[in-house]
Amino acid sequence: MRERRKITIVAATCLVVSLAAGSIVLRRADKMRPQATLDEVLFLNSPKVIKRASLGYDGLMACIYWTRAVQYFGDRHRTYASSYNLLAPLLEITTHLDPHLVVAYEFGSTFLASKPPHGAGQPDRAIELMEYGIQNNPNTWRLYYDLGFVYYMELKDYKKASEAFDRGSRVPNSHPFLKVLAAQMAQHAGEYQTARMLWSATYQTTQDQQIRDNALEHLRALKVEEDVDHLQQGVTRFGERTGRLPTSMAELLAAEKLPGVPVDPDGHPYKMTPEGRIEVRVPDDFPFATKGLPPGYKPQPKFHTHQ
Repeated sequence: MRERRKITIVAATCLVVSLAAGSIVLRRADKMRPQATLDEVLFLNSPKVIKRASLGYDGLMACIYWTRAVQYFGDRHRTYASSYNLLAPLLEITTHLDPHLVVAYEFGSTFLASKPPHGAGQPDRAIELMEYGIQNNPNTWRLYYDLGFVYYMELKDYKKASEAFDRGSRVPNSHPFLKVLAAQMAQHAGEYQTARMLWSATYQTTQDQQIRDNALEHLRALKVEEDVDHLQQGVTRFGERTGRLPTSMAELLAAEKLPGVPVDPDGHPYKMTPEGRIEVRVPDDFPFATKGLPPGYKPQPKFHTHQ
């Protein structure tokens, strides 16, 4: 009995070492191949085949593929890539190996759904992933929240978002704000208010630092967009009253009876161009903002070096 136990321990150790070594070799091979090839190819892309090959160590293999999914997304995101072709397959493999790895669904719903260059731009794949997660984790209310989040933020499907939040609100010990969100979706609530609630809830209810950072950047972008909207509306009102554009931000502030120049989340005051456009001072500081950007602006890639 003791000899058999010793053999089992040795075999298990060898498997762990082999899997870890395989992951390292795979990573090094990725660096050596052209990026275009890496985007299109996985050595094994069938969850069923990989599950059989794991020899019962599904959890360990899931961790390896989850790590690779995170690395892949991080590398693409930092260079503002236009495609994330491997992200959905990597997440599918991960969650089929370990259907209860909740963080993989949360990660997937956020980054699969976002439009390039901030994600894969595949909300339908994100919804498929979330429904699979709910099927295997029916009492995890955060998954229903993430599903409703995708319907609202990416597809603007208020009815489906309301249904997802309502389903989640019926899960034992679910967060009370799910009922609020379900009601707001049903009433086609104002986008800024609801979007702020959704991103704030995401920030508060996840432990994944990358998701928290992403939520924080979206909250910052929402502040910028709301400020720019209000100031731009002031410019429009000024033009309707006077038949001309304000000659300066000071003139606009006086006309709108504002006490001072509004500032962005970093404390920089907004500016007004001679054409009456309200813009942020440093657009690269707000990668998710869609308003307040110079015409034709494109974000600069955040290149990095591997250690």
